[in-house]
Amino acid sequence: MGRRTQRVAAMATVAALLGVATHARGARWTEEDFAHRVPVTYQFSGRGDREQTVTGALNTYTIEPGDTLLDIARHFDLGYNEIIAANPGVDPWLPPPGEVIIIPTEFILPDGPQQGLVVNIPEMRLYYLRGGTFTTYPVGLGRDDWRTPTGSFKVRGKTENPTWVIPESIRAEHIRERGDPRTSIPGGDPDNPLGPYRLELTLPLYMLHGTNVPWGVGMQVSHGCIRFYNEDIAVLFREVHVGASGEFVYQPVKIGMRDGVKFIEVHPDMYGLRSDLEQEAETLLSKRGWQDDVDRERVRKALREQTGLPVVISRERLMQAAVR
Repeated sequence: MGRRTQRVAAMATVAALLGVATHARGARWTEEDFAHRVPVTYQFSGRGDREQTVTGALNTYTIEPGDTLLDIARHFDLGYNEIIAANPGVDPWLPPPGEVIIIPTEFILPDGPQQGLVVNIPEMRLYYLRGGTFTTYPVGLGRDDWRTPTGSFKVRGKTENPTWVIPESIRAEHIRERGDPRTSIPGGDPDNPLGPYRLELTLPLYMLHGTNVPWGVGMQVSHGCIRFYNEDIAVLFREVHVGASGEFVYQPVKIGMRDGVKFIEVHPDMYGLRSDLEQEAETLLSKRGWQDDVDRERVRKALREQTGLPVVISRERLMQAAVR
């Protein structure tokens, strides 16, 4: 049995022991299927004795003929980055039927605002928090040469079927790379990268919008804006009001707790802005006063592997006490 097969088998066993749901039904979903997908709403509570900032659950799925990892990711509201990181070595376009893959639908909330919109850039995921509940969506972000910035913002406007007025810098790129001199693309045009809905932000030049290339969600493909699956931005468009606050944060390392058990979640430092992720983890643990409560080898292993999956880091004796 290979290392990856052992890993998947072990994770499936853990899922069964924890009572986590698994999925094994057919796939090959249609656009109509995706359009009717209902986002999951999670509950959380902030820091303190009752902290519950780790939510969701690990799932598994058995590949069927005709499946692609991209369709599976979209069905479970995951980005390309998440499904690939959780299942290294599996061909995204031709995964072998019968293969059991990990569905990484377990999350640690970013450190920061507990109300409004929070985009964690290294995670390529947005959290919409309100009243102790949240929904979360995968996003596509800016390429390395068009980096999505950090900073606070408010939603200043909402547009259905927006026309894309092409910025001169991007138009120059289009002319140079493919001889396309257009200055705008109307709403509803298949070439319009904004999709059916757009939320305009007070942060200049940036917006939340749909896409005409759904497999770009979870990739660094944009000129800095935040791309959603069209079914996800449709929900946000209905729910988020003009004036809502938000923030872009850069947190490749997150820590959190559920039922007294402590976790860490590590993502690649996609823009190379952190020189020492181990020190970043240490700073977060010190901030919570958890330095003496965690297994250091588990922390180091998570920092090395950077799977994007929440990993238990509580010491064994503390975990045993928590479940009594």
